[in-house]
Amino acid sequence: MQTPVDPTSTAAWAELTKLHGGFTPDLKGAFASDPERAARFTFDAADLHVDLSKNFLDDEVLAALVKLADEVNIPELREAMFTGEHINVTEDRAVLHTALRLPMAEELTVDGQDVVADVHEVLDKIYAWAEQIRSGEWKGVTGKPITTVVNIGIGGSDLGPVMVYEALKPYKTGPDARFISNIDPNDCAEKVADLDPEQTLFIVASKTFTTLETLTNARMARDWLLGKLQESGAIDGSDEQAKAAIAKHFVAVSTALDKVEAFGIDPNNAFGFWNWVGGRYSVSSAVGTAVIVAIGKENWQDFLAGMHAMDLHFRETEAERNVPLLMGLLNVWYTNFFKAESHAVLPYAQYLHRFAAYLQQLTMESNGKSVRWDGTPVTTGTGEIFWGEPGTNGQHAFYQLIHQGTKLIPADFIAVANPAHATKDGEVDVHELFLSNFFAQTAALAFGKTADEVRAEGTAEHIVPARVFAGNKPTTSIMAPALTPAVVGQLIALYEHITFVQGIVWGIDSFDQWGVELGKQLAMKIAPAVQGDEEAKKQQDASTQALIDYYLAKREK
Repeated sequence: MQTPVDPTSTAAWAELTKLHGGFTPDLKGAFASDPERAARFTFDAADLHVDLSKNFLDDEVLAALVKLADEVNIPELREAMFTGEHINVTEDRAVLHTALRLPMAEELTVDGQDVVADVHEVLDKIYAWAEQIRSGEWKGVTGKPITTVVNIGIGGSDLGPVMVYEALKPYKTGPDARFISNIDPNDCAEKVADLDPEQTLFIVASKTFTTLETLTNARMARDWLLGKLQESGAIDGSDEQAKAAIAKHFVAVSTALDKVEAFGIDPNNAFGFWNWVGGRYSVSSAVGTAVIVAIGKENWQDFLAGMHAMDLHFRETEAERNVPLLMGLLNVWYTNFFKAESHAVLPYAQYLHRFAAYLQQLTMESNGKSVRWDGTPVTTGTGEIFWGEPGTNGQHAFYQLIHQGTKLIPADFIAVANPAHATKDGEVDVHELFLSNFFAQTAALAFGKTADEVRAEGTAEHIVPARVFAGNKPTTSIMAPALTPAVVGQLIALYEHITFVQGIVWGIDSFDQWGVELGKQLAMKIAPAVQGDEEAKKQQDASTQALIDYYLAKREK
């Protein structure tokens, strides 16, 4: 892996600095002076229609951003990613989530292995098993079909599949899916409370089968299953019947077959993935098994095809029309030059209600770094705080801050033309009413409302300042015909590549996550103190000791 280019040393950065120094945002004036602005800054990427025209963007800024991409070697490093070079430097790994959606006819050899053949071998195994569940051929230990699958994972093994499952609920043709992630015992207890153990199957998703939270939840789920089955008389207390029950009600997404078998899961019912698949990039791998059970093979194939279509757009489209590249560069423009600290993602599609949560891990775990991939300190600010909720709910909550607050918050608005459920309120098409808000919000953020416009409505003078909207709040509008499996795949891949672009500009390794390790290590050291070990407690700082004392005094056993 080549040494990262310091972006601040490039000619493009100097040019952007100069442009920013003389840049006065005036979106109303920009549209008034350029009737073709919307058309010139709107692009199609697969099924996505992306309007960048309400951003702080003009021809000079666009040219400088594209030049920056070249000077930090994005085209070269993008190809390195797609071809399997070890661009995850600190872990010495390839970064090949894009290989998970390559068609079977493709070939890609990495480290001496045909990864496309490997991917489709696992996919075929999952499809065959999922069809057994969906058809009722796979029976639980008492001979009943499975009606609910429960995915047990955390991080990328939870956020991705639960988001996609929620997004594609209109396409569900198989068993229900639930998701357990939090080690808080209430999560597991609530998710299984109303389930029939005879018709429930658990998918334990952990590549190494050592993840503390996942294995703890898996053991709790196993205890619940065996306890309920024994309570009902479905099994007796023998090890033999317990083993048979676990084999029929648990499968794994893991490559640690010895640990899978030790848990009681038949290794033949373990679906693997590879070290070149990072957790937050893994939804299109076997990590999505619960979703495959729910929506079926054909819909999952459409989902993968959508991701692949966005991969091709990112890899092959010229820079000036390359949507992930331009959106990533715009995020750099806002973060490093306008000092924006957060980025809102606002889907006007209720089925995408977990999309912002998914993007939080994808973007912040990837680019929340302060050293470059060669170990030297970063030379710029990095990362953005991603957040959001579906519209119109957000309009009645935090939009006030975006519209009239003092912080610059770039926002991505997402909507589809055709809803899964076309509904009328009397003669009013509810989706049209809904999208009227989508269109209105980006216009209001861009163009605002002047004091004179407020006065013209007859507003009392002392109230006028409170009702002025400054405008010039940058937004991107992303639309698609419908929220199909392919479109959901395209949205995910779009933001994966946006994240890649920003990481390369900043010179950081977007594919490791060492920042999550320290807290987990300390938790293991503190656990004995929480359990009453006085010597372990003495090793902690005064604040932690006091908090543990409070807990021990208040905890009712």
